Order: sequence, then structure tokens, then C-alpha cells
Amino acid sequence: MQASRTHGARPNPFYFNYSTLLWTLAGLLLLIAWDAGGKDLAFAHFFGDAHGFPMRDQWFFVQVLHEDARRLGWALVLLLALGVWWPRGVLRRLDTVGRLQMALSALLALAVISITKNLSSTSCPWDLAEFGGVARYTSHWALGVLDGGGGRCFPAGHASAGFAFVGGYFALRHHQPGAARWWLAAALLAGLALGAVQQVRGAHFMSHTLWTGWICWTTGWLCDLAATALRPRLPAFAHTRPPEDSSHAPT
Repeated sequence: MQASRTHGARPNPFYFNYSTLLWTLAGLLLLIAWDAGGKDLAFAHFFGDAHGFPMRDQWFFVQVLHEDARRLGWALVLLLALGVWWPRGVLRRLDTVGRLQMALSALLALAVISITKNLSSTSCPWDLAEFGGVARYTSHWALGVLDGGGGRCFPAGHASAGFAFVGGYFALRHHQPGAARWWLAAALLAGLALGAVQQVRGAHFMSHTLWTGWICWTTGWLCDLAATALRPRLPAFAHTRPPEDSSHAPT
């Protein structure tokens, strides 16, 4: 049997980090291109006009896809935290460092988004004069420039209820590449769906959602680099049974 098909085999760290760096830079370039192209306002006009955003107070969007989804996100964070000591499901296949990584990467991503959002002077689309508000449109990169609105709207906080779990992909990929891909797909779809809801309601521009996704991805990768560096120094916490499905190298 080839070495790459041996139980407990880990992906090549250099290849893993090189490919991740390329994806991260590609995402950054696309986001810069979106911002430079001024696509936010044009896209927002699909859902709102001078009278505001008709779907702003739609019950299903507000109650289910906003309030309930936010509670569900925090419940999952709690389950990941409890899973460090009482693992269930796929968490059983991770060592203690890996389980800590999954929980802490989600918490850290949420914290980074929250802090950045609270420091931002960018107002939400529904606050802009052209959508019935009082603020004027100002790029979120015009740091320190007040737009006359309430600010604190960049990046998208609600989308982080999905994107924050992207970090779990990095923890799972080392021993469970199949589960990692499913986890990544679920986190990305959840983040995009929650961000789209807020776009339709006028709570955020599309760039707010996309930047949230990129920040959460980058935070998850940095957490993985830290966990990889710490694992050899914590041998008591880095022991786990070999995964059942370790025969497939990650892609």
C-alpha cells in the first residue's frame, strides 16, 4: 500500500498552505475588483428604491432567517465548545488540539467581525438617502469619513453566523478530507444565504457579506497555522485514533 494511503497520513503542509494562500489571494483580488467596480449600489437597487426596501420587515426573513438563524449559530458554537471535552460525531476523529481549533476559530472569527463592525463608520443601505434614509453613500475604505448615518455596518455581522464555521474545514482536513469538504460547503452556503437575506432587506451591501466570508476564511487559516505549530509541543493533547477514511488524500 502506498504511503499516501496509510492510516493517519497527513497532507503535505507546504502544499496545503501554498494552495490555501493562492485561494486567499484570489479571493482578495476578486473583492478588490468588486469594490473598485462600484457594484454595491447597483446591486442594492435591485431590492430597494427611494421608498426603502419592501422586504425589510418581511416576517420569515426577520424572524426565521435572522433571529432564529443567529440563535442557531450560537448554539453550534456552544456545541463545538462542549465537544472539546465530550466529542460527538466527526469530532471523535480529532485530537484535543483539533477540537479546540474548531471551537476557537469560530469564536475568533465572530470576534474579529464584531470588533471591525463596531469600529466602522459605514452605514447600512437602508440608511442612505437614495433609499429613504439620511446618509450619503461612502466607500467603506474611506476610513474615518462619516456618511451622516449610524455607521457600524461593515462587514456583515449576520453572515458571520455561517461563515465563522469555515475554520472547521481546516481542522477537519488533516484527517477527514471528505467531512472537511462537506463542512466547508455548508458554512459557505449558510454564510451566503444569510448575507443574501440581509442584502434583500437592505441591511448590507453585497461587499459586506463577501468581505465577511474572506475574513472568516483567513482567520480560520491563521488558527490552523497556530494549531499546527502548537501540536508538537502538546503531545498529551495531540493523540487520536486514526480516521476510518484516511485512504483519500485531500484535494
